Formats: sequence, C-alpha cells, structure tokens
Amino acid sequence: MYCHLSKEFSSTPSTTAVGTVTSRVTRNGNAIVEKDSFNHEDLAGDRGMIDDIFDETYQEKEGPKPPLRYVWRNIILMSLLHLGAILALMLIPSAKIQTLAWAVLCFLLSALGITAGAHRLWSHRSYKATLPLRIFLTIANSMAFQNDIYEWVRDHRVHHKFSETDADPHNAMRGFFFSHIGWLLVRKHPDVIEKGQKLDLSDMKADKVVMFQRRYYKPSVVLLCFVVPTVVPWYFWDESIIISFFIPAILRYTIGLNATWLVNSAAHMFGNRPYDQNINPRENPLVSLGALGEGFHNYHHTFPYDYSTSEFGWRFNFTTAFIDLMCLLGLASDRKKVSKEVILARKMRTGDGSHKSG
Repeated sequence: MYCHLSKEFSSTPSTTAVGTVTSRVTRNGNAIVEKDSFNHEDLAGDRGMIDDIFDETYQEKEGPKPPLRYVWRNIILMSLLHLGAILALMLIPSAKIQTLAWAVLCFLLSALGITAGAHRLWSHRSYKATLPLRIFLTIANSMAFQNDIYEWVRDHRVHHKFSETDADPHNAMRGFFFSHIGWLLVRKHPDVIEKGQKLDLSDMKADKVVMFQRRYYKPSVVLLCFVVPTVVPWYFWDESIIISFFIPAILRYTIGLNATWLVNSAAHMFGNRPYDQNINPRENPLVSLGALGEGFHNYHHTFPYDYSTSEFGWRFNFTTAFIDLMCLLGLASDRKKVSKEVILARKMRTGDGSHKSG
C-alpha cells in the first residue's frame, strides 16, 4: 500500500499552499524574533487550527508576580511516587526477565499515547488517524496518566501560543525545576488559566473518543496505568505482586513522567538552535532518545505542524516510525511535512549556524 505525505510545504511563493513571502518582527518572551508570515498561519489553517502558533501580541502584565500557591496534594503524591520508584530500582535484580520486558512494553505504549496521540495528533493536527488508531492511542494515553487528552491539548497549545511567558504553563524562564515538575506543584499563573479558557477547543469537543476518555478518565487510569501493568506479570508468569506493582506500574510510570517533563525543561535549556536562535527550545538528542523523538525541540517550535517534529525521519524518533507504520497499515494519513527548501532557508536566516557542523 502506498502511503504519501499529504503536503510537502515548499518555499516557492504561491497563493494556495504558501502565500506571499514577507517578514515581520515578533516577540517571544524576552527575545525579538523575525518570522515568515507565509509559513505558520496559512499552514496551520490547512490543519483547521492556529492555536499552537505563537501569539506575538501577548504582553505580560506589569507589576509584581502573583504569590506561589502550593498544591500540597500534588507535592505529597509526587514525593511518594518518586520514593516508590527508588524502591522499584532496588527490586530490579529480583524481577523476572519477562517482567522487565513487560515494563519496557508498557513504557513504549504509554509514551505513544502522549507523543503520537496527545501531542502530534490531537495538539497539533499534524496527521489524521482512523477510529481504531484513535481508540488505541486513547487507551495508551490513559496508561500514561498525564491528564486526559482534552486537558493535555489545552495546556500544550497554550504552551506554544505563549511560549516562555507568564501564560506558558511550564515557562522555562522560571528555571529548570519549575519547567520540569514545579509547575505541577503550584497553582497555575492567572494568565495560563485566562488564555487557556479562550482557546478554540471545538475540535476536541467534537471528537467522541476524546470526550469519552475525559468522562471516564479516573477509572481508566486506575485500570490501565496501575491494575493492568500489575496483574499481567503476577497472573501470567507468577511474578511477585510487589515486584509486579513497583516495576511495571510505579517505576514505568515515573520514568514516563520524567521523560515527558525533560521536553519541557532540558529541551528548553540545553542544546543547539539550528532553526531559530531567538527562541529558547533546543535540539537535545538525549531527550529525543528518552521521549521517543520529542527532543528536536528547536525544530518543533519553529515548525509545530510537522508530524515528525524533526527533519531527520526515524533518527532517535520512535514516534515517527510508529506513525509511518500506521500509515502503511492504512490507519493514519495526511502527514504534514515541511520541505527541505523551507527548512534550509530558515536555518540560514534565523539559525545559530550549528547545522553547518552537524
């Protein structure tokens, strides 16, 4: 079966796919960024949405920042979770090889629920998925337990639209700890709430699979994130119930969380910026390896509509390989991809020059 990219966006001016090439100055946090006006709004419109495109009109409010309000429930639960993960590490030598393999499989499945599902499919509309694939990705997403798809998409679109400002849920300008996990331990900045409420999430509300998960999210998490990963090794190969719980459930869940959080923290602070040196997100191969391809972050924030979040295909990008496989199987289609000409032009114009030695 031949599976094609739905559109390869070129740098040649046209009134349909590209539009007139012009430039303007835009503000991204504290950085002044020059961007092409043909590139984002037109191509985002092709996806039927523009709410993951940076809003250059946003201005942070003057005056003192609102005081931090701690969410003690989250602080306690996250502390206990990570203590449980440390205990799980000590149990690894006692675990059966099947249990360790099962934990890895659960990690990959749950990660795909975030990367191929909540992120590339639902947040950015970078490809289309059939009903069976959407159901699979929703199940995997519940196994990941990182908020339901609707809420994840809302926060992620706000992150892109107001990146590195007070309206960014995990604003990296507030430091590594905040952007990694601290943002979950305190109340959201009022601007995050305000801007999130104004997003157009009609596409999410129209997706019955997404809304079904939202309605039954808590029981789905209990079953898919904790019960199933625990019961399978205990029932099928007589693994200890303690090991079954702490390794495939607790340790796998904790590693999955931190892999995702590193995209918000490390990939916004460490690495090169070959596509746009005026924004914070970086290219971080180690994060890509742990987060199944999500660490090519300078590219992703420059071209958020690209289904691969990278120009390098399957390199350190398990998620891209998965989406391509789904396309070959007829379960996915209309993958959005940026042409090499547009990528090279952007590197030459706003990149940090690192591509020349890459």
